[in-house]
Amino acid sequence: MLAIIGGSGLTELANLEVTRRLVVRTPYGEPSGALTCGRIQGREVVFLARHGYGHTIPPHEVNYRANIWALHAQQATDVVSVASVGGIRAGLGPGTLAVPEQIIDYTHGRSATFFSRTDHSVTHVDFTYPYCEAMRQRLLKAAQAAGEAIVAGGTYAATQGPRLETAAEINRLERDGADMVGMTGMPEAALAREIGLCYAAIAVVVNHAAGRGDSVRGVRLDDIGAISQSAMARVRGILDRLAADQA
Repeated sequence: MLAIIGGSGLTELANLEVTRRLVVRTPYGEPSGALTCGRIQGREVVFLARHGYGHTIPPHEVNYRANIWALHAQQATDVVSVASVGGIRAGLGPGTLAVPEQIIDYTHGRSATFFSRTDHSVTHVDFTYPYCEAMRQRLLKAAQAAGEAIVAGGTYAATQGPRLETAAEINRLERDGADMVGMTGMPEAALAREIGLCYAAIAVVVNHAAGRGDSVRGVRLDDIGAISQSAMARVRGILDRLAADQA
């Protein structure tokens, strides 16, 4: 089953034919909200709003373990994460959609593994390529079928939030090789890998990162809502095509 995790700007799916909402209890506490189950293009889909349906949970307080465990418990096998990002690299301006292929993790203090209990032996997972390549390719194919331009690749820098970054921090991220910056990519991707989910992301560029483009003197927060709304409509079209191809 396909699971979709919606980020900022995507707290519901207008194209989801809802059949039920499900409250899930997990060994790791409460997920961000009830799971919304239904169909897109005839395919069973489960949807979860990462920040809660009222967008009230900041990125550093999201219970990523509970979210991923809840989706897995409902027999999800494939996960698409939709995440808003700031564009660092030239060409990743507001409104751009991308399917990243790498992550650099700058977060701290988040519960980042399912293997933290004392009754488990030390467990390592290979994270050389943090996203599931099969899902990445399906997303790129779906975007092409939907007629949507999308950037194939890029490195996502996951920062702590909830504040935005300084211009100097963005300069550092660029030197480190980051192309875009967001606050929710980790530990979500690593947890999905640990539990065996095929996980990939659609990154939605909603602003130039600090010190770049029209954010050279500050990020224009008032512009983000309109950009996000327009871009998320395009994301829904890609998800519609993805579901149709897999139905």
